[in-house]
Amino acid sequence: MLLTGALREYRHLRGHLMLCDAAGHPVLRRTLQNWVRRAARRGQVQNTGIHVLRHTFCSHLAMRGAPARAIQELAGHADLSTTQRYMHLSPAAREGAIRLLDQPVADLQRGDIVETADRISVSAVERTG
Repeated sequence: MLLTGALREYRHLRGHLMLCDAAGHPVLRRTLQNWVRRAARRGQVQNTGIHVLRHTFCSHLAMRGAPARAIQELAGHADLSTTQRYMHLSPAAREGAIRLLDQPVADLQRGDIVETADRISVSAVERTG
């Protein structure tokens, strides 16, 4: 929560540096690596380095339904394919996507346009009642 509070406090800053010490000097890479190493040890997880934070950021946004283009912009990626390599879904998110198929389809009327992954077709569904 300490980092969350610090980031919220400095959210208004749009400069290239986000983490600074009390004197306003940028945090050195080695210091940040030590923080991540210490947090991984305390959390009893494998320390895969600072770069995993970018993957975590993109993945959590994707699992919460953020548009890929928004994630791309927030991550600072020039190409969407780069962003897609950073977006990992949890097993629960994949299962949730599959469960969408169990939900009833929206009430279609004759002439409604239905888009699927491979084609767009005009619905011939007759509305009763």
